[in-house]
Amino acid sequence: MEVMYECCCGLDVHAKTVVACLVTKGRKEIRTFATMTDELLQLGDWLSSVGCTHVAIESTGVYWKPVFNILEGLLTVILVNARHIKAVPGRKTDVRDCEWLADLLRHGLLKASFIPPPEIRELRELVRYRQTILTEHTAVANRIQKLIESANIKLGQVASDVLGLSGRLMLRALAAGETNAETLAELAQGKLKSKKAELRRALTGCLTPVQRWVLTELLTREEELEAALKRVETRIGEEVAACADPFVPDAVALLESIPGIGQRTAQTIVAEIGVDMSRFPSAKHLASWAGVCPGNHESAGKRLSGQPTKGNKSVRTILTEAAWAATHTKGTFLQAKYHRLVKRMPKKKALGAIAHRLLVICYHLLSRRVPYAELGTAPLDEQQVARQRRRLVEQLIGLGVKVTIEGGEAVA
Repeated sequence: MEVMYECCCGLDVHAKTVVACLVTKGRKEIRTFATMTDELLQLGDWLSSVGCTHVAIESTGVYWKPVFNILEGLLTVILVNARHIKAVPGRKTDVRDCEWLADLLRHGLLKASFIPPPEIRELRELVRYRQTILTEHTAVANRIQKLIESANIKLGQVASDVLGLSGRLMLRALAAGETNAETLAELAQGKLKSKKAELRRALTGCLTPVQRWVLTELLTREEELEAALKRVETRIGEEVAACADPFVPDAVALLESIPGIGQRTAQTIVAEIGVDMSRFPSAKHLASWAGVCPGNHESAGKRLSGQPTKGNKSVRTILTEAAWAATHTKGTFLQAKYHRLVKRMPKKKALGAIAHRLLVICYHLLSRRVPYAELGTAPLDEQQVARQRRRLVEQLIGLGVKVTIEGGEAVA
């Protein structure tokens, strides 16, 4: 096979050690380094001194990141998906793994994984931390709901938001030891005031001292998470505004023009896929990378499975949420598309199709740097009319009727 890189290196990365195989002029040299920063710097100096140009690292959890941080500015670093590499048959060792990586790299047989630039990686850290807070907040809110339900408090059946203004006041009063349902119902605010009679029935329960203590702890934790969420939202806004890439703030604004995509969703998409769409050959490649398109598992002419790949979990999750919001935005192309799809496939599958369509739209908006132009329902209506006309013409021809097309209309 043709040699693409005369001097390259394969790295087998672990939590404590890195085994390096340097290939130069057909000769291999194996060295082992610790993953502490000082020894990683020695690794970088060694590779630079011998004229190494390319390094391949297998993606293993987060252990590849310290190595990548050190080598990123010195050499061309290729991060390889572990699923795309098959080790040589026989005895498996760290040395054989790094040798196999080096051999594949030397002949140009490795495909680099997508790694966003440093400024996007910084934004990604913040966005993923925000998602962690949101997940934890949801868990705490659900725990509060379960706790009061177990104490015969049916607040969730009257108030649409248990942790709204009225709900918080009532829960705090319950945690403080208040048991009078009349007094608790008087804490209702806004529209909930008209439901005082129902509230009195719903707030008649039997919280034990232990449950009150747990409720106090949960409410305190929920308030802490709310404060943390506000802080990280502010920090993300600052990071977007001050990003080294001047297109990032505009990219967020462009994505917000799509139905179903708000500021939080737009920030997440930009943080995960970046703003340089030249990294992906096409919108199909981006959809496959994100895991929002059907998989392809075929053998002997039979399709065995259409299960999508795992892809990027953050992108897939946020796009599914955005797809659900888009299907509830009246008078839009995406809503009309969903209602046509759901007639012939399960709802979840139709929602996945809309998520796929959203990502394709994001790709084109970021590539062309133009805002979203709403098509409305007209294109789909025209398609449906044309499809129905074609079907009816085929039925007439099948019945032996001669059909001619005049001015776009079929005449029998």
